[in-house]
Amino acid sequence: MLRRSLEPRIRGKSIEAVRVWSSALREPVNGPTLRRRLLGRRVLEAGRRAKYLLLHAEGGSTLVVHLGMSGRLTLVEAGEARQAHEHVGIYLDSGERLRFRDPRRFGLIFALPTGRLQVDRHFRHLGIEPLGPTFSGQVLAERAKGRRGPVKSYLMDARIAVGVGNIYASEALFAAGIHPRRSVARISAASWQRLADSLRRTLERAIDQGGTTLSDFTDSGGNEGYFQVSLEVYDRCGEVCSRCGAVIRRIVQSGRSTYYCPMCQR
Repeated sequence: MLRRSLEPRIRGKSIEAVRVWSSALREPVNGPTLRRRLLGRRVLEAGRRAKYLLLHAEGGSTLVVHLGMSGRLTLVEAGEARQAHEHVGIYLDSGERLRFRDPRRFGLIFALPTGRLQVDRHFRHLGIEPLGPTFSGQVLAERAKGRRGPVKSYLMDARIAVGVGNIYASEALFAAGIHPRRSVARISAASWQRLADSLRRTLERAIDQGGTTLSDFTDSGGNEGYFQVSLEVYDRCGEVCSRCGAVIRRIVQSGRSTYYCPMCQR
């Protein structure tokens, strides 16, 4: 969602300055490396890998941003006053500043050669993209071979598929009619494909509607998402299922809340 809103606003603009006010993030910000790889270069496009935003620049360099738990990346006027917890400012030739704020400091911001993205330690372990062309139920089934754990935990394993958070996993399982505790060893080929299709639709709908404010998501203009208005089961314990009228239930899996319908998801 952030990538989609940000790209048209910064594509083709040159980076004139990089200010690092505080390097204290999950990994210390390396100001000299940021400047060496980014100064004077135009932004060519914005991409995404899992929860990492990728800003590809001229000369084969990529700026990588991870928002962590509370990070926000917004585009403001260059002269706007620095905010509390604003760690990095990237100044563009348009007279704007790309502002990175992170009160909890679990985010990341760094630059590296574009050609090294796939082998970099932040990316090399990541699984398939659910919105990519090769994602399918067959892929999910193949990667589940030899496993016996619950399907919801499996979906949220970034080594299997990336970008499937707690909310989206619950919603996709509801849409596919699969109980979150069902073992991956007991899911048929047809059910795997139904789940893959449901997951893709859930993520596409989230993108179209702007994300979810249950985390601290905002787009490049600081506007909050509103996918929570479309949630069918997540955070609806005790409410009535929109499909069958049963009461939505809550369980805890791996320390995370899971919501499901006991009638629609047997």
